[in-house]
Amino acid sequence: MNNLNSILIEGNLTKDPILVETKKGTPVCTFSLASNRFYKQDNENHSEVSFFEVEVWAKLAEACNGNLQKGRGVRVVGRLKQDRWAGTDGKNYSKIKIVGEHVEFKPSFKGNKDEAKTELPEAQEVAAQEEMAEELSF
Repeated sequence: MNNLNSILIEGNLTKDPILVETKKGTPVCTFSLASNRFYKQDNENHSEVSFFEVEVWAKLAEACNGNLQKGRGVRVVGRLKQDRWAGTDGKNYSKIKIVGEHVEFKPSFKGNKDEAKTELPEAQEVAAQEEMAEELSF
């Protein structure tokens, strides 16, 4: 039985996305996201920003690479993944990232004000997830 591993996050890209392909030719797009939190403590307004790395695969990767740029707002639904590796210094390292399974593009401030959120059709998202699972199977 799988445990629950789900995340919903909204923020803005801190740099342009990067698109690469795996050895089998599957597109993988990565981008960094800044998410702001505002709160009140002792009658003072405070804010904090957190930064996250997001990775998306297949058709969703191509759509993100073609539509996103630094500063653009997005809402990402996905899961957390911990990468682990041994460094050249012999120490073990790890990093937690978000694997996006659904991405909504928020309207661009530079673009058309009537621009609606852009989503991949559900069938394409399912196909992208299946391709990713096939790519990761050993």
